[in-house]
Amino acid sequence: MTNFRALAACLMLASGRFLMAQSLLPDAEISRQFAHEIQPVLLHLCSDCHQGDSAEAGIALDRLTIERAGTIDRHQWVKVHGQIAAGAMPPPEHPQPSQQQRKQLAEWIEKQILTVRCEGPAYPGRVTVRRLNRDQYNRTVADLIGVSFQPASRFPSDDVGYGFDNIGDVLNLSPVLLERFMEAADEIARRAIVVPSDEGPPLKSISGKLLTSSVEQAGGQVAVTIAGEYLFRIKAYGQQAGPQVAQMEILVDNKPVSTVDVPNLEQESGSFEVKQRLTVGQHQLTARFVNDYYRPEDPDPQLRGDRNLMVESLELVGPISVSPEDLPESHRRLLIATVNGESDRNEVLRAVQENLSAFLPRAFRRPTTGQELERYTQIARMVLADGGSFERAMQVAVQAVLVSPNFLFRIEQDTASEESDMRRLSDFELASRLSYFLWNSQPDDQLYQLANSGQLGADHQLRQQVMRMLTDPRSTGFVQSFTGQWLQLRKLETLSIDRQRFPSYSDPLRSAMQQETILLVASILHEGRTIFDLLTADYAYVNQALAEHYGVSGVEGNQFQRVSLAGVSRRGLLGQAAILTVTSNPTRTSPVKRGKWILDNLLGMPPAPPPPNVPDLEQTQSSQEKKLSLREQVELHRSKPQCAGCHQLMDPLGFGLENFDVIGAWRDLDAGVAIDPSGQLPDGRQFSGPTELSEILMERKAGFRRCLAEKLLTYALGRGLEYFDQCTLNQVTEATEAEGDTLVAMIQHIVLSRPFRWQAKTKMPGGRR
Repeated sequence: MTNFRALAACLMLASGRFLMAQSLLPDAEISRQFAHEIQPVLLHLCSDCHQGDSAEAGIALDRLTIERAGTIDRHQWVKVHGQIAAGAMPPPEHPQPSQQQRKQLAEWIEKQILTVRCEGPAYPGRVTVRRLNRDQYNRTVADLIGVSFQPASRFPSDDVGYGFDNIGDVLNLSPVLLERFMEAADEIARRAIVVPSDEGPPLKSISGKLLTSSVEQAGGQVAVTIAGEYLFRIKAYGQQAGPQVAQMEILVDNKPVSTVDVPNLEQESGSFEVKQRLTVGQHQLTARFVNDYYRPEDPDPQLRGDRNLMVESLELVGPISVSPEDLPESHRRLLIATVNGESDRNEVLRAVQENLSAFLPRAFRRPTTGQELERYTQIARMVLADGGSFERAMQVAVQAVLVSPNFLFRIEQDTASEESDMRRLSDFELASRLSYFLWNSQPDDQLYQLANSGQLGADHQLRQQVMRMLTDPRSTGFVQSFTGQWLQLRKLETLSIDRQRFPSYSDPLRSAMQQETILLVASILHEGRTIFDLLTADYAYVNQALAEHYGVSGVEGNQFQRVSLAGVSRRGLLGQAAILTVTSNPTRTSPVKRGKWILDNLLGMPPAPPPPNVPDLEQTQSSQEKKLSLREQVELHRSKPQCAGCHQLMDPLGFGLENFDVIGAWRDLDAGVAIDPSGQLPDGRQFSGPTELSEILMERKAGFRRCLAEKLLTYALGRGLEYFDQCTLNQVTEATEAEGDTLVAMIQHIVLSRPFRWQAKTKMPGGRR
């Protein structure tokens, strides 16, 4: 039966009588056009695949309503618009609209559905309370306390949401992680604060062995992190024989410090101790047998026998004393007030309170109350009452602070008196958002002082702080974390490349690949360059290993150098080995993965997940009588109706990078066959090779600008973006373009945006949590 309504709508589409509105229409007119003209056209063109319960990619056009189009269903309309605008849908074997008709339909969807009515202040949304992730924990502990190890390396991996590991909705607290937090807090406190004592567990225990000759010795290496006097304790006994008892020489760093008699027998071994001053670093502790005796057949029973030395264990205890100048920076930072042997209990408690008064606000990233101070003072008081030293009391109090939710979570607390649905963040909350965005760590003293004075929230002050913070070395926290996740560099660490097929791939080369991309993004940021240099940069940062990989001469050693790419077919991110490797399979390149990566990370057009039960390329090849090239396999794969929509966009982009092999090295042949790096997009545009592909991408400047803004805003807020965030993205992208499209400008306008500086009581307008 003829669908006269759809036919009439198609005739109107062909005549161009509607869809030409250049501004938002009234709601009633939008509803009328959607019901009578838009939806019938879409169903006429696409209903074979996108209707009912089994609709492909989950997009059922018969169930999309205009009432939810700009909100709940917005993500589906973004996909519909992207497929129509790119010419990817309907598939080639289906009836097609003309280019003019396609353009008009895409413009109507963009203008009347995807354009959010930005009237009044933007809704800021609500961010779920965020736990410190592993990288934030390490950096925060280092900045707060001054220890240099990585305690979070033992934590479980953080979950990822919307492409990042700082999203509040997925940063849960498992029992295992809670246990790791407690262990880390204990180790941090013990390393940070020195408690001189010859009691307690040894710093290092080394297993001994039986020494049967004077050339044998027992011992091992120990790492000392605090300079001071230590106790070297050895447990040993002798297998006695002859006129002398067994003797043992004690050495530190292969230098003798003492020789002792060991008269003890196996039934009751002896403990032998020497005190030795040790500097920070690695030290060798050794016990040596020095008077071997072997006369098993001597006629005199008093002289007959075999003397040996059994070293049971070697221990290093301490430090047992530390001079003030040897105290680590962490100790001096945490113990501003000190005591001596003549201090009474009240003086000790006053020193504890003074130290905690300075430490708590920095640990909780906000002013603290008298009740909070008393709570942690009481913990120290209990340690003192139990006979613990002042230093030990401070250790336990600091440990308690480090397992507090106020330290482990970034809490933005609404007050009961607030009647509005939205509130401006306090300056202290804003300082934390700013520092964890740009440093991945806690606010520094300058941010804290500005927050304390109430000056941080001013626009000019925020601009100044962004500039200051981006020039600070701590901004590497932002560059490494954001870049590593946005561009998926972290996958390199777990990617398994077939090293028999690609023997030049090594751990040092992999690290150099990652570092190159980090350095490129850092140069764009610190040199005030345009964000489009990420696509077209004609320079690279390489060390010798990476330069040889790229065929660039004149670079020696492990230091990275900036080199020109003149005469080399590499430009920007798409010419970097890190990107090309993470978008490959272990044994072959993947045009599909590379094309998907471009759509998702550079153009903000992530394709839908593949439908179930679609065979991979290897299965496609095995079903054919003749061996197919990679291009032929992909094209056969793309011919399947359920795959065509996304693959028409992905595959040509990926083929443009086929001159790069699995690990990003240039090649002209693949298995003896000439590489064909050409591609044709659904809209008819053609290109060949990576250079022309970059030029195609540069025609989509607005798409790249918005994609980068979406990624940055998601990372900065720690939540996924909603439909109401489109107004903020409009403001950020327009302001960035007006200020020369620099990365610094985009970051500044994200910081100045309402969602960054405000918090709503609910995640969604209308009370939806």
